[in-house]
Amino acid sequence: MTDTAPENVYQTDALIAEDIDAYLDQHQHKTMLRFITCGSVDDGKSTLIGRLLYDSKMIFEDQLAALEADSKKVGTQGQEIDFALLVDGLAAEREQGITIDVAYRFFSTEKRKFIVADTPGHEQYTRNMVTGASTADLAVILIDGRKGVLTQTRRHSFLANLVGIRNIVLAVNKMDLVDYDQPKFDAIVADYRAFASQIGIEDFLAIPISGLAGDNIASKSDNTPWYDGPTLIEYLETVELGTDARQGKDFRLPVQWVNRPNLDFRGFSGQIAGGSVKPGDAVRIVPSGKTSRIARIVTFDGDLDEAVAGQSVTLTLADEVDCSRGDVIAAAGAPPEVADQFETTIVWMDEEPMLPGRNYAMKIGTQSVQASVQPPKYQVDVNTMDQLAAKTLELNAIGVAEIATDKPIVFESYDDNRDLGGFILIDRFTNATVAAGTIHFALRRSQNVHWQALEVSREGHAALKHQQPRVLWFTGLSGSGKSTIANLVEKKLHAMGRHTFLLDGDNIRHGLNRDLGFTDADRVENIRRIGEVARLMTDAGLIVLTAFISPFRAERQLVRDMMADGEFAEIYVQTPLDVAEARDVKGLYAKARAGELKNFTGIDSPYEEPETPELAVDTVDMTAEQAAEAIVEKLLAGGFD
Repeated sequence: MTDTAPENVYQTDALIAEDIDAYLDQHQHKTMLRFITCGSVDDGKSTLIGRLLYDSKMIFEDQLAALEADSKKVGTQGQEIDFALLVDGLAAEREQGITIDVAYRFFSTEKRKFIVADTPGHEQYTRNMVTGASTADLAVILIDGRKGVLTQTRRHSFLANLVGIRNIVLAVNKMDLVDYDQPKFDAIVADYRAFASQIGIEDFLAIPISGLAGDNIASKSDNTPWYDGPTLIEYLETVELGTDARQGKDFRLPVQWVNRPNLDFRGFSGQIAGGSVKPGDAVRIVPSGKTSRIARIVTFDGDLDEAVAGQSVTLTLADEVDCSRGDVIAAAGAPPEVADQFETTIVWMDEEPMLPGRNYAMKIGTQSVQASVQPPKYQVDVNTMDQLAAKTLELNAIGVAEIATDKPIVFESYDDNRDLGGFILIDRFTNATVAAGTIHFALRRSQNVHWQALEVSREGHAALKHQQPRVLWFTGLSGSGKSTIANLVEKKLHAMGRHTFLLDGDNIRHGLNRDLGFTDADRVENIRRIGEVARLMTDAGLIVLTAFISPFRAERQLVRDMMADGEFAEIYVQTPLDVAEARDVKGLYAKARAGELKNFTGIDSPYEEPETPELAVDTVDMTAEQAAEAIVEKLLAGGFD
C-alpha cells in the first residue's frame, strides 16, 4: 500500500518497500520472545495468531487477498476473514478446521520481535505441543469463554509448567460470544487458579479477549470496561525474557564443536546455557575436572569483552586441556554435577509403549549416551493430579521414573537449567524420538557405588582356562531347536576340555527370573538380566551358551554392547513358524491358538529376526547334530572373531 492510502485501508510497514535493508537493521537489535499458544480444541489458537499477524501489519497485499478468498472458500466465519487460515497450512488442517502440526510464525512490533508456535489442541497431538513448548519463554493458554477449563487446558498447563515456562497468560477467548460477561470471566479465572496452584503455577495474567473481533489484543476494548490490565501485545512486549533470567546463573557452555581450522587455533564452540564469561575468568572442564582460564571469546564479528547466556561463541583457553563435544565449560568455583542415575519426569511420545529396561539413545545438551528406563514410580493424572500406579507409559502419558545411563553425564536439575536438565529419548533402531523428559535430581546411589579394583583380571581368568571367553547367543522361535542344539554344542566343547556354561530360558525362569512374566516389558528385563549374568561369566573366562527366544533386536543388541569386542556371537536357529508349530513339543502353540496362553511369540507377540547374525542354521535342512557340528567347527576355527 502507498502512504496516500486511506487510513481505514490495511497497510503494512512502508519501510519494507522503501528500504528493506533499513527495515532489517531496525529489527536486528530488538529482543526476541518465543511463545506458544495452547489449549483445547476450538479454543481459537490459530485465530488468535492470525489476529496478531494482522494487527502487527505483517500480512502483505497478496497474502491478504489470498486470505479473503480462502476464507470464503474453506473458512469457518462465513464471509468474514478467517484468521486461522494464516496459520493452518496443511490441507488436512484447513479441511477439518483443526491444527495438527506445530506452526511457527514470525511477527514484530515497534518494541520486540516474536516467534509464536501454534500447537495442536487434540490429545493425540500432545507430543507436538511439547515440541513447541520446549524452546518457549511464555505460554498463552486459551480457554473458550463458553466452555471454561477443560482436560486439555489442564494437560497443556501441566506440560508448560513441566518444561519450565514460568510466564503464563490465561487468555479467556470468545468473550464476544458470552456478551463480555465479567462474572463468567471471573468464574473461569477462579477455576483455573485453583488448578494452577496444584501444579506449581504461582502466578499468571488473565486477559478477556476475542481473537476474531480483536478485543484486548492490540488495543483496549470498550466492551470490557471492567478489565484494567494490559492488552496481550502490551504484555508480550514487556515480559522478561528467559535469557535474562539465565544470565544471572553460574556460567555454563556445553561444547558443541571443537573448532580447529589450523594448527595455531583451537577453540570450543557452543551456546552459553547460563551466566556470563569474560577473558581471564577461571573455568573448569566437566566431567574431567581440569581447570584453565578463558583466553579469548571469538565470534564471526570479532572478539568480545564479555558473552552472556543465549549467545553462541567460540572460547579459547589459556592451557592445553582435553575438552571435546559433550563436555561442559563451567565456572571453576561452581561446576555442574556428574552422575549416571536420575529421577526424571517423562512425557511418552511414541505409539509403542515404553519398555522398561530397554536401552534408548539419550540426548541431553550436546551429550549422547545410552539410557535405560526403570518401571515408572507413578503416572500423573492431569485432571486430578493423582499419582497412578503404572508398569509402563503409553502415548501422551506423563510419569515419574528412574533412568540409568551407560556412563556419567554432566547435568543440572531442569528447574535450574533447561539445557542441562532436559533430554529426549530415541529408539535406536527406528531413530524416532519416543520421549521427552526433565531431570529432577541424581540418585545418591549413583555417587555411593563404585567399581572395586580386582587383583585377578578377566584376561587372567581366560589364560588359566586356555580359551577365549565367548557368548554364543542362540535365538529363534519356540520349537526351533535352540535348547537341543545348544546342549549338543556344550557337550562337544566339554568333551574337548573347554570350560562352558549353558543358560537356558526355561531353567532361568525357575530361579533368577521367576518373578517375570511374558509381556514385552518382562521379556526385555528377562534378557537384560541374562546379559548381565553372561557378562560376569565371560569375566570368569567361560564360553557361555544361551538358549532364549529373545524376540527383540534391541535387547540382543543390548547384550552385545555389554560384551567386549568380538565376544558376542548371535546364532539364529532359523525355523519357519509353521514348522515350529508343527513340532509343538510342549503344546504351547496349541494353547496360544486357543487363547489360553497370552503374549506368545509368533502368535500374539512379535519375533524380530536377526538381520546380520554371525551364523544362521536352518533346522529344516539340517539335523540338530549337523547344526551343532557346524557351530563348533566355526568357533574353533576362529570364525566368530
